[in-house]
Amino acid sequence: MTADAGKGSGRTARPALPVAPPGLADAAPHYHGHRERLRSRFSEAGADALPDYELLELLLFRSIPQRDVKPLAKELIARFGSFAEVLGAPAARLTEVKGVGEGVALDLKIVEAALQRMARGAVSKRTVLSSWSSVLDYCRTAMAFAEREQFRILFLDKKNAVIADEVQQTGTVDHTPVYPREVMRRALELSASAVILVHNHPSGDPTPSAADVRMTRELVDTAKPLGIVIHDHVIVGRDGHASFRGLGLI
Repeated sequence: MTADAGKGSGRTARPALPVAPPGLADAAPHYHGHRERLRSRFSEAGADALPDYELLELLLFRSIPQRDVKPLAKELIARFGSFAEVLGAPAARLTEVKGVGEGVALDLKIVEAALQRMARGAVSKRTVLSSWSSVLDYCRTAMAFAEREQFRILFLDKKNAVIADEVQQTGTVDHTPVYPREVMRRALELSASAVILVHNHPSGDPTPSAADVRMTRELVDTAKPLGIVIHDHVIVGRDGHASFRGLGLI
């Protein structure tokens, strides 16, 4: 058969597909190099050298090993506001973000729980009045980014060391019912000599409301005849904290 035998058959020859240079087809995705560079920056310069979204990327590397997570980290920060607020967000809200499955949300909540446990360890069995900054750090870590109000009590012994840390009530976005007799009953059960009251303002603004002031004064009046001292009432929020003692309200 001659070279022209195929002419007139109606078939069109397909152009040859380009061939990738040797080794290029097996090249690692571009984000692999980014991950290594980011890890190196963290190792050499520490967390303070990284913005929130890059620190969040480092966490997401473990949860999502096969994808560029920088866009997701930036979206989470944009949605919730900061690294701390991403960790503090409820799992249900985290999974509303495309790319965050239940497994990723669980990993983030585990990190949040670890941070809370570390902060609690800094105040447990210690004289809180001599480590007040640790108390404030713990309260903010535990409550500042919660979506509903919580009323927490730190029960102290005669040496002002923490003997119990309990969430007494959980309420709505702007109100938590507090019952002074129940608070004092629990203090007596624990043989507490003093307490520190803590609650959060999900709005972010820690400024005490008129209702906060009334409730605190009622608690002080109930505690005094029982010989129980209320050292302070601290309100925490995303924008900082307010101390009733510091404000002259106790």
